[in-house]
Amino acid sequence: MKLQDTQHRQKSASGAVSRRGLLQGAAAIAALRPSSARADRGDDKDDRSNNPHAPILAYVGTYTGAVGAGGNGQGIYLFSMDPGNGALTQVKVVSTVPSPSWMAIHPQGGFLYALNEISNFNGGTTGSVSAFSINRSTGDLTLLNVVSSQGAGPAHLSVDPLGQYVFVANYGGGSIAVLPVMPDGSLGNATFTQVDVGAVGPTQATDAPPGSFAISGHDAPHAHMIQADPAGRYVFHTDLGQDRIYSWVLNRASGQLTPNTPPYVTVPPGDGPRHFAFHPNGKWFYSIQEEASTMEFFEYNPATGTLTFQQLLSTLPQGFVGTDFCSEIRISADGNFVYGANRLHDTIAVLAVDKKSGMLTWISEVSTLGDYPRSFTIDPTGNFLFSCNQRGDAITSFAVNGDGRQLRFTGQYTPVGSPAVIVFLT
Repeated sequence: MKLQDTQHRQKSASGAVSRRGLLQGAAAIAALRPSSARADRGDDKDDRSNNPHAPILAYVGTYTGAVGAGGNGQGIYLFSMDPGNGALTQVKVVSTVPSPSWMAIHPQGGFLYALNEISNFNGGTTGSVSAFSINRSTGDLTLLNVVSSQGAGPAHLSVDPLGQYVFVANYGGGSIAVLPVMPDGSLGNATFTQVDVGAVGPTQATDAPPGSFAISGHDAPHAHMIQADPAGRYVFHTDLGQDRIYSWVLNRASGQLTPNTPPYVTVPPGDGPRHFAFHPNGKWFYSIQEEASTMEFFEYNPATGTLTFQQLLSTLPQGFVGTDFCSEIRISADGNFVYGANRLHDTIAVLAVDKKSGMLTWISEVSTLGDYPRSFTIDPTGNFLFSCNQRGDAITSFAVNGDGRQLRFTGQYTPVGSPAVIVFLT
């Protein structure tokens, strides 16, 4: 039976949720939180410390609007996760905004921001960003406002560590934007926008495996990810088409970004930097390249916001030939392992981090047991990894074993149309 069929069976012919679905959702909601509402983050954390077995809320963003052609999702889904076995239980769809393919939660836990990966916001040529307040007792979302992302096809957003700004990367528009967070959690008009200009890299990646046809991203500049460093002092964004990782200085008073010195570092021509992650020690920086299926390690100087290249290695097993597109990178909470997702090869690569040098060693891989892992996330306990298999219409879950060295499939497939990202409410 197809996963889509399972989803359809849970609904009546009129589109209403079935009696079974209602009962499951009601049970999940009842288990989520104590009966008294707690809106502040601190009380929620106390509840979980007193009861480590309490379910954890999760939001899943999906691609929408083209059922049967890659947009099978309905918007933002609310799930509860059992921290004992990693099982996800769907509660309901909490928003039907279009293609919320990336989301981030405010550091204080009261607001969720979702980009809308479109290019026709309000009849124009940009995408948009939706701001929501979170009911921490039920997980419900209340839409606060929607603003332009300042570029077509936004692909990534993040919230600054101090919660003052939301940063957006527009893949289609090749641009970035800084959006101020208002006191009520809504978003203001952009304080800064920048269109990436300059030459793009070659079609063929320098470090691609033999026989690769991963040649999709070097027709123009494509901003793919944007995020501040852990201190919120410098902001970095990747441009896949230009093979650059930009470094910016954030002016907190104005919300302006100014180029750092140097303004960017480059990766090998055509390799296409996609996403990156800071090590918990704040001094190591890892970038995953979409077109080459590689991981690069840089030393990071938090005083100057500069990156110094140290190492490059493949995310694929030795001897691999053919086409693969990397997508996501995550680091274990203890900093001992870096994980990278391979699309088409459909695996999660596990790389060990040398505790003294930060250098990486490829040690294993696990099949995502699903098609085209758009992203993956490690849950707040650190015990489970969830892969959003975009073309497989399912999320698969893996237990993190051997202190992070091994990923073991839990046997759980969770049906979701065109899942793109999962974020947890902590």
